Amino acid sequence: MSINPDLQGRSYPAAEIYDVGREKIREFAMAVKAGNPAHFDVEAAKALGHSDLVAPPTFAIIVAQRADARLVQDPESGIDFSRVVHADQRFTHHRAIVAGDRLVAELHVDGVRAMGGGAMITTRSEISTEAGEKVATTTSSILVRGEGQ
Repeated sequence: MSINPDLQGRSYPAAEIYDVGREKIREFAMAVKAGNPAHFDVEAAKALGHSDLVAPPTFAIIVAQRADARLVQDPESGIDFSRVVHADQRFTHHRAIVAGDRLVAELHVDGVRAMGGGAMITTRSEISTEAGEKVATTTSSILVRGEGQ
């Protein structure tokens, strides 16, 4: 099955809530070697004016990838995940992600470009709190390799 060119312009509404917990922030910060005390110590985060632990900037990828999964799992997309190569990722933060946030992501397919036997797909995840406060926007590009590539 080839990539559906009609994906461009499609949106996938926000689905399940992602609860941001202190331990999730600490584990992610350790994994990416982010050493700021505000990722580990509540008092250090509060001293910087935050209500709780602050997530490293790339923490937003966790929520964004859950939204991306909805596209990849959509049978109409034509995406074979075993053929996916991650090409680019960008983050725009509207405010810091902190422990206690309850986040959702709406996914938009901004571009589908045929490339040989495959396609480059560009998506944008609008991450917000369940109450609708904008938190981050992530933009991702994936290359879906065609057969024989």
